[in-house]
Amino acid sequence: MTPCPPRLILLAPMEGVLDHSLRDVLTRVGGVDRCVSEFIRVTDRLLPARVFLRLMPELRHGSRTPAGVPVRAQLLGSDPAVLADNAARLAELGAEGVDLNFGCPAKTVNRHRGGAVLLDEPALVHDIVAAVRRAVPAGVPVSAKMRLGHRDEERLLDNARGIAAAGAGELVVHARTKLHGYRPPAYWDRIARVREALAGGGTRVVANGEVWTADDARRCLAESGCDALMLGRGLVADPGLALAVRGLPAPGWAQIGPLLPLYAELVRPRVAPRHRGGRLKQWINQLRRRHPQAQALYDAVRTLHDADALEQVVRAMTAVEAPAMEKARGPVQHAGFV
Repeated sequence: MTPCPPRLILLAPMEGVLDHSLRDVLTRVGGVDRCVSEFIRVTDRLLPARVFLRLMPELRHGSRTPAGVPVRAQLLGSDPAVLADNAARLAELGAEGVDLNFGCPAKTVNRHRGGAVLLDEPALVHDIVAAVRRAVPAGVPVSAKMRLGHRDEERLLDNARGIAAAGAGELVVHARTKLHGYRPPAYWDRIARVREALAGGGTRVVANGEVWTADDARRCLAESGCDALMLGRGLVADPGLALAVRGLPAPGWAQIGPLLPLYAELVRPRVAPRHRGGRLKQWINQLRRRHPQAQALYDAVRTLHDADALEQVVRAMTAVEAPAMEKARGPVQHAGFV
């Protein structure tokens, strides 16, 4: 059985959820080794630097969150040459690494030949990874994220072997197909097939999917045989999950609640007032899954549409002593709140 805690914990990319503001807040809690950005959609041209900087402002700060956690940029597309050009631009901007998206299940993305639908074309998947690997300096890591397949798992190992042969140093496997979506369960034992197929090479396999608790993490590592995890919805719902998975004390609601006003402050300068409240309610809704106190907060704000009024309620219901709030705002060590 693979030992727990894992050697590496990654924060997943989650389109429309895990933007740089939430990455900032969650990495202050501790336990996360690296993040992956929301996907940056690439079609037929080289994107200007301002687009990368807008979607991943951590590029201005050494490709790290304010807590010092590295962030890897994720690209999504289907044209190897154009993806390679954009990867090279990211390397010039100081990206910690380049990740490639072969896992997004969104219909709109798949319809435009991006994400999980590419798993029907293992040769193209290989060519994309190879082109990106050639385009960036040797010291810039290239990684990929994939599902078990598009409609089925028939090409699972073909895709995994192609990604590894093309030079990816890391492969995250979400243990469901595109058709499975996010419905439980996740088939962690299928990840073991990938790990065994790539054994002895230079590609680390990272397990992902349906890890909500430390017990889930232990079972996932045991069934997959991996020594690394990527956490997504589980960490959004429970910001202390990475610490718990490592066997470290995890913060309770008294520490997590004050993160909500902090998140609101980070969102405020860049999101229109009519959308600000929605972003905050979206996270509170996720927190309800693991924190009963979040249910009362959600009930209090659910029908509010004015962002200022909503934020005022959140501040009042998560009020703590000033020193505790300063802990939430300040720099955070790897083991948790300073």
